[in-house]
Formats: sequence, C-alpha cells, structure tokens
Amino acid sequence: MAHASTVGGKIGTDAQQQNESNRSTRQYSDLDLFFGKNAIGFDVNKVTDIQAVKRSVRNLVLLNQFEKPFQPQIYAGVREMLFENMTQITAIVIARKIEDVINNFEPRVRLNSVKCYPNYDNNAYDVTVGFYVVNAPTELVELDVMLERLR
Repeated sequence: MAHASTVGGKIGTDAQQQNESNRSTRQYSDLDLFFGKNAIGFDVNKVTDIQAVKRSVRNLVLLNQFEKPFQPQIYAGVREMLFENMTQITAIVIARKIEDVINNFEPRVRLNSVKCYPNYDNNAYDVTVGFYVVNAPTELVELDVMLERLR
C-alpha cells in the first residue's frame, strides 16, 4: 500500500513521487482541441501520451502550407494531391508525402507503415498510419484518416 507524503508542498503517494524521478519516461501532453471543460478545475482538458501523439500526427497529415505561422516548410501537401486523378500512383505519392512529413517533423514517433488506398465509391483516400510512440515502443498505434476533397 502506498503511503501519502508531503514533498515540496505537494501531497502525493509514493508511487507518484517515483514516477516523477529522472529515470521515468517522459509524458507527452497537449490541449484538447475540442476544448472540453475539465470538471475538477474548470479548465480545458488535456490529452496525454499516445492520444496526444496521435493527434499531432493527424494534424501533420492534414496541415496545408502556410498554416503553421512562420514555418511554411512544415506541411504534408496531401490536399493538393486530392485534385489529381484517383489512381494507385497518386495513392503512393500521398503515402510518400505522409512518410516524409512524419519522419521530418515528429520526433516522438517511430514510423512503421503508411498505407493509402483509393476509395472510388466515396471519391476519397483511406489512409492508415502505423507507428510506435518513442516512450511506449511495445504498442503499435494505428491512425485511420479519410482524405477527401471539400470543394
């Protein structure tokens, strides 16, 4: 049973204090982009660990050029490919662009695979990105994104 103790004005259990040591793995966190309200502190919710990295990868895939202020080089360029003819070659180019942006701009991810298939019935591409989070290398995370034209 863990005992409660006070260290530096913070009350916590022994297990929590051990997890905050220098030897523990780093915990990734981000703001919830849906801006859900936290019931305890009435602040914006946080997403942590795998969910935060998964959202970051999704945002990188969907990012257009010049959407990231002062860093126009960070974008995947997949939306401009959606207006090309829907072929297997276009799907390969989209998958390659996604691989490049993730390998270059997301250091928390070790990429395993990117699969892109044309969905002729919906006039879209089904993309599956498989990756490992650096802090949790034993769990393969899969992200499914459907890319479609908006106009």
